[in-house]
Amino acid sequence: MTRLLILGGTEFVGRAIAEAALARGWDVTVFHRGRHTPPAGAVSLLGDRTGRDGPPVPASGTWDAVVDTWSAAPSVVRDAARALAGRAGRYVYVSSRSVYAWPAAAGLTEDGPLVEGSPDAGDGLPYAEAKRGGELAAVGAFGTDRALLVRAGLILGPYENIGRLPWWLNRIARGGPVLAPGPRELPIQYIDVRDLAAWTLDAVLAGRSGPYDLVAPRGHATMGALLDACVRAAGAAAELRWTPPEAVLAAGIEPWTELPVWIPPGEDHDMMHGSDVSKALATGLRCRPVAETVADTWAWLTALGGTAPHRPDRPPVGLSVEREAALLRSDRG
Repeated sequence: MTRLLILGGTEFVGRAIAEAALARGWDVTVFHRGRHTPPAGAVSLLGDRTGRDGPPVPASGTWDAVVDTWSAAPSVVRDAARALAGRAGRYVYVSSRSVYAWPAAAGLTEDGPLVEGSPDAGDGLPYAEAKRGGELAAVGAFGTDRALLVRAGLILGPYENIGRLPWWLNRIARGGPVLAPGPRELPIQYIDVRDLAAWTLDAVLAGRSGPYDLVAPRGHATMGALLDACVRAAGAAAELRWTPPEAVLAAGIEPWTELPVWIPPGEDHDMMHGSDVSKALATGLRCRPVAETVADTWAWLTALGGTAPHRPDRPPVGLSVEREAALLRSDRG
């Protein structure tokens, strides 16, 4: 039986990986601070990665692999990886495509230039540098042959605690005219958290190492397909009003933050939604349809009463009612 230690394992990506491993019959241990209920069937150990409120790693035990999703001080990853290097076979660090240096053209692969990072850095780093430092920390402790770097792009699906897809679903559920940022056929790249989990566990079994970009292939979905799926899932009398990107930007509305997922055509869009993921596809990445991701997220969200959990270290996303209404009025002339 494969033994897996997840540092965290009670929220979003960590939880999805824990549940997927448990469904496979793996022996799963989650090491967390006790702020959220651990997945049923997992061994629950309490501690604090930072060492401020408990031990930074389990005091004893051996595992076939460790999964780490940390996105703050790289030194925390460094300390955990060093402490576990002799007690685990593989270190899986869930990183981000944000580690690539800007600007990055469409078609970027894992060989692209990277931002600077240090495994010894503390808090206060920009997200990209923090994730790159975490990668270096994992490789520094486990070596290139035992460290797997999962460079995820936009992650959606049940348990999302950033608020992007939940915001769209809740907005569309209110009904009425909805500002839909165009063009409708604009391609988007994301990964369903459950597909990320499945690929990651398969990679552990296969003994994979090194960096892998993990998002759906280009052409898998569009903004139109995503928002149409939201309308169908929420069952609302919502009217999607497709608005040219020039009008959205002229109104001062921020892509990505005020209108989650959406980035207008151009350099930023090419970097976020133009990744070449042939390496991951060649190693078994499978991506479910966007309608399934949306429908399952809506089912999870409604079971929570419509309010998704939100990470305190991330700013809220979404467009205010007033700003949306103002643009829709002006668009009508």
